[in-house]
Amino acid sequence: MRASRPVRAAAATLVLLALLASPAAATYPGAVGRLAFAMSGTDGNIDIYTALPNGANVRRLTTDPGFDACTAYSADGGHIAFCSDRTGAFEIWAMDKNGGGQHAVTNTGGYAIFPDWSPDGRRIAFDGFQGSDPNDEIYVVNARTGGGLTALTSCAGYPAGCFNSYPAWSPDGGRIAFIHADDADADGNAINEQVWVMSANGSNKTQLTFGPALHDQTPDWSPDGRKIAYVEDGHVFTMRADGSHQTQLTFGDAVDFGTAWSPDGRQIAFVRDFGGGNRPVFVMNADGSNHHQLTSGTPRQFVPAWQPLGGGD
Repeated sequence: MRASRPVRAAAATLVLLALLASPAAATYPGAVGRLAFAMSGTDGNIDIYTALPNGANVRRLTTDPGFDACTAYSADGGHIAFCSDRTGAFEIWAMDKNGGGQHAVTNTGGYAIFPDWSPDGRRIAFDGFQGSDPNDEIYVVNARTGGGLTALTSCAGYPAGCFNSYPAWSPDGGRIAFIHADDADADGNAINEQVWVMSANGSNKTQLTFGPALHDQTPDWSPDGRKIAYVEDGHVFTMRADGSHQTQLTFGDAVDFGTAWSPDGRQIAFVRDFGGGNRPVFVMNADGSNHHQLTSGTPRQFVPAWQPLGGGD
């Protein structure tokens, strides 16, 4: 769930720990590259790592004592956008695919998380609160300069608990999928939290899911743009891009979240939370078969993102 600025600003890092059970990026088509994810390392810090799809050759890309997460690959596979509070406020950062050239993209002093690159690499969408707007909204900025901040959503006219979050650009660049909630109850639980899509300029907003179930973990486009993966009440689903043919792929007592399609469309990565801090990245076939854990042990992992075009090694 999301809440308005006064609720989250008092404990932003604690809230983000809960929210980072999801990715924030579309997967662009191409050969299959590496998986990026945040993880609590042996030093207890949350940093960004990558691994091959078979779990081998794990690399640590960030070492700053801040909280680094929210990974998203550019369409050419050469860069990673992420969120970090290393300067005292959560902003959008970017780096080369191997961790070099780390630099801030935004410097708003607001709250910016869950970036996603446009297919042409010119813009980055993200969510958070900025300026005088007390609610989480979806914004876009120039990917190179961080300038041109533009809000694509607005909670104006909705109750105080409204939010718009988790943007994911379609592979053709024409649409953005996102999560919208009308309000939050007295316990902070989202009310009418659904998957929506809109044109990339913020127009033509269309609701895709309905009903009482929570849809609180990011939607993710398949590489061909025909399907959207999403989470409903802790399980992974897929649907056609128009909202039809909704199909449940995962079951059981564990909480699954954080879908990321492989660039060839054959697999979906996600996080499976067994409780007690055991929260590894899993990979399954796109039809829900052949679940297997990416890395060994009982790691605390976040935000899988899959590298397109095989540019990892």
